[in-house]
Amino acid sequence: MATTADSSGPSAGGVVNSWERDSFIGVDIGGTKVAAGVVNDKGEIRRRSKSPMSTHETAAEGVRSVVATIDLVLENDPELKRSLRGIGICSPGPLDPRTGVIINPPNLPCWRNFPLAQEIGRIYGVPVKVDNDANAAALAEGIWGAGRGYQNVFFAIIGTGVGTGLLFDRAIYYGRTGAAAEGGHMSLDYKGPRCGCGKLGCAEALLAGPAIARRAQAKLASDQKSAMLELAGGNIDQVTSEMVGQAYSAGDAVAREVLMETVELLAVWLGNIVDLLEPDVMILGGGASAMLQPLFGEVRDRLPRWCVNTRCQEIPIVGANYGNDAGIAGGAALVAQLVQQS
Repeated sequence: MATTADSSGPSAGGVVNSWERDSFIGVDIGGTKVAAGVVNDKGEIRRRSKSPMSTHETAAEGVRSVVATIDLVLENDPELKRSLRGIGICSPGPLDPRTGVIINPPNLPCWRNFPLAQEIGRIYGVPVKVDNDANAAALAEGIWGAGRGYQNVFFAIIGTGVGTGLLFDRAIYYGRTGAAAEGGHMSLDYKGPRCGCGKLGCAEALLAGPAIARRAQAKLASDQKSAMLELAGGNIDQVTSEMVGQAYSAGDAVAREVLMETVELLAVWLGNIVDLLEPDVMILGGGASAMLQPLFGEVRDRLPRWCVNTRCQEIPIVGANYGNDAGIAGGAALVAQLVQQS
């Protein structure tokens, strides 16, 4: 099994040999890889590791993938092991965050009703918490990142899909059964495109990276001239949301039109969020969100058209702090809060 590790922070490039009193490990499990990182009680990621994920093997093989990645980040550092207070894990769902059981995620067929938190806790002898990536990332941003200092936070990851998390009084809101905060599947257009969830016109079907790409492709198919086509090697079907962003940055008019339509849809969605929740802050992360971040001011300007709350523009719309490390930071935040509350 090929693995990689690196150190970061003050001791980047060598073994970190001085740890804070409390350290946490955050683990981010995906369909093809596992990433882990050591996070201190200030939310700083001090060391990272990555390994392949055995998704189509036995449940035990899946666990071994996770353990190998955790062991790599702990390797040859007894002081770190002594300072370790817990392990938090971000995993694809469905899962039960209260019990730490992975139920039946489509891209992790190795686990069906598998008690992952219990098994990892048995191996390492520390508290373990499991949750989905959006909930965990919301918590990391709330206690350490862009939402620090706010009580009630709306967080969204806008990438290949749209995932959301809610913090009320600085705690994750789960709803009655743990299935709350599926903000990406709020329908914005009941006659709109069908989402992967089966509903029509979901925020995910209109705002995620593939939706942005589809709008661009449709404009190019109507013979509109754009640098996006050149970036795609002349193949309309190969246009991606990243290419839309590149062309927009270069002053492309069609790309700008695509992104302004996306900005309008984002304003509609966030206007609904404000009317329903009126959070203290709205934090947007993910690849598509990073591309749109220079346009957040435009979203804010359009918000009053889509919101009955006359003070809607007082709510900050900000980019997430953790970027690609959201899963690691989120996992660590889950268990850091658990330990602090115990």
